[in-house]
Amino acid sequence: MTGALLTAALAGPLSVPAHSAPASAPASLYAPSALVMTTGHGEKAATTTPERAVTVNCAYSTSGTHPDPRQACADLDRANGDLDRLATLRGNGAGQPCTREYRPIVVTVQGVWRGTRINYEHTFANPCIKETQGAAAFAF
Repeated sequence: MTGALLTAALAGPLSVPAHSAPASAPASLYAPSALVMTTGHGEKAATTTPERAVTVNCAYSTSGTHPDPRQACADLDRANGDLDRLATLRGNGAGQPCTREYRPIVVTVQGVWRGTRINYEHTFANPCIKETQGAAAFAF
């Protein structure tokens, strides 16, 4: 008898009352990863007018207005969301020689990566260096 009472106490009631609602399922099994990326000529985002803006959504499936959202998400995964590292990954133009002209171009990334808010900017010396040194995620 004591064993049956102990089992009932630990296991709880065997039936669920009709009025109890099932626990709500999470909206997604993945933390949100949605970013807005901009680029513009200048040294600082605060003083630069964005010339181009794209979106990247790296949840269960990739989407967005980025020319290659799948590769952008792969770059972000490879860098584990470290955008400073992402800025130095070899991009699409790896090995391409660049001039030494100084025509700065700033890239900003704002949004959420795996549940963490991001507000990032990086300035490249010129567009060629952005394409050569920056990851494909910055090629827009």
